[in-house]
Amino acid sequence: MLDKLKQWAKDLKIMISAIAISLKDSRTPWYAKVIGGLVVLYAISPIDLIPDFIPVLGFLDDVILLPVGIYLTLKLIPQKVIVENKQKAKTIAPSKQQKLAGLLFIFLIWFLLICLLWRVIFS
Repeated sequence: MLDKLKQWAKDLKIMISAIAISLKDSRTPWYAKVIGGLVVLYAISPIDLIPDFIPVLGFLDDVILLPVGIYLTLKLIPQKVIVENKQKAKTIAPSKQQKLAGLLFIFLIWFLLICLLWRVIFS
């Protein structure tokens, strides 16, 4: 059971990477890039729509939203593109600088959204 769970997590990580690579591919339609971008941002975001400390619901959003988003994105991206980029994702490991840049980008997005929300509420 634990081995299956570990393999599922590894496959999920590869699919997120394949989607991220597909976002840069010119053969990927624009609407797939939009949905895929949201899925990748949600996957790497440290902030969930429903916080994990809320019993059951906190983990349910990760178990349901992320796989549904990945499934939808994979249906929108041409199969040939996904197969090629899945192979690339298996061989390419992000560097520490790329991971840090992605993390900073996510924090920047959340910070800007919080500032915008603050301004809308208190202005």
